[in-house]
Amino acid sequence: MPENTDVPRANRAQRGRAVHTREILIVAGGTVALILCVVLLSVRAAHGVNRIPLATALRPVTVVAAQEAPYVRSRMYVGAIEPWVEASVGPQYISGYVETVLVRPGAVVARGDVLATLDCSNPNAATRAVEMRARAVDAQMRAAGDEATRLTTMLKGGFVSPNDVEQKTAVSTAAQAQLLETKANLLRSSLEVRDCVLRAPFDGEIGTRTVDPGAFVRPGASIISIVDRNTVRVSVDAPEKDFDALAPSKVVQIDLLATDAHLSAPIARRAPRADPKTRTIHFEVDVSDPERQYPVGTTAIVRAQVGQPVPATRTPMYAATQDQGKARLFVVDRGIAHARTLPVLGEVGGDLFFAPSVLPAGSLVVTEGRALLSDGDAVDARADAEAADGGAPKQEGATQGRGGGYGRPL
Repeated sequence: MPENTDVPRANRAQRGRAVHTREILIVAGGTVALILCVVLLSVRAAHGVNRIPLATALRPVTVVAAQEAPYVRSRMYVGAIEPWVEASVGPQYISGYVETVLVRPGAVVARGDVLATLDCSNPNAATRAVEMRARAVDAQMRAAGDEATRLTTMLKGGFVSPNDVEQKTAVSTAAQAQLLETKANLLRSSLEVRDCVLRAPFDGEIGTRTVDPGAFVRPGASIISIVDRNTVRVSVDAPEKDFDALAPSKVVQIDLLATDAHLSAPIARRAPRADPKTRTIHFEVDVSDPERQYPVGTTAIVRAQVGQPVPATRTPMYAATQDQGKARLFVVDRGIAHARTLPVLGEVGGDLFFAPSVLPAGSLVVTEGRALLSDGDAVDARADAEAADGGAPKQEGATQGRGGGYGRPL
């Protein structure tokens, strides 16, 4: 009986159609999912697009209100702090090797204290020789004087001639002059001996020590320097045009860079003539320093007021760009930034000063965001908290300015 092959073939065909249908459904489902993802991404991207024109967008800026403050013209000079008295101690008459140096910089010494000693073998020997020579000359002078006296008594009896008496008297006088010369040489030798022991000429402190034991020094060489800081002098050279503004007794402000101290003191003296080379006027300010807290040889910034205070308004220096006595800044009025170029009265510390007629008090000046502004831009203004807290110095001669980039605090 023949086999029936149609049934398996029909089953295989049916299974093939089922597999094909499943593949079609998978591809269709993936296509639909991909289309949905693309649609969702497109909707999201369209939702994030800024449809507001940049020209009409508000520019975020920081502003500060211009404040009313008097302005006084001032001059600033760079000077040096010098001791009231300073001496370089070293040999003045002899050359020799240094035996001892007993002090170092910072030591406090009194007048007459021994600071250093030199090898004085040769000066001592020379002084001893001069002493012996002085004794010999003194003996010769005494003998010549006695002989001249005896001859004078014999002259009355005619036993000697007047010429002999005059000769002996001349010999006695010459011996006396030679004795005086020898005593002068002895005094010079004693000065050389005393030059071997170097003493402090006044009460003070040791500033420098330039020679150690064993070194050979010559007359004029400095071994130690000593300074007196009970009173220090602020020495300044100013342009000749400021001669009238630096009259003695005028009070100036002094900032000491070494100790960050601020002082007020009157000008003690002013030179009556200018330096012929630099055309500057020299003046000095005396500062009492009994505690010796100001180091000498350091820098001092001296400020002197010129003229009388005038009404003005001030803004932080970093809020403007200066060029040839004018400042360019932005002033906000009713949400609109206006570019202004105004003449500057001057600057003190971290502030610029303007005449009230060109910049009224209370005007809002842009401090941050100026680089992206143009005249007439609409802005979103916020107050500058640092300027409101008084970050810039407000007093004449203040040293705590706003540092860092664009005058910002460090």
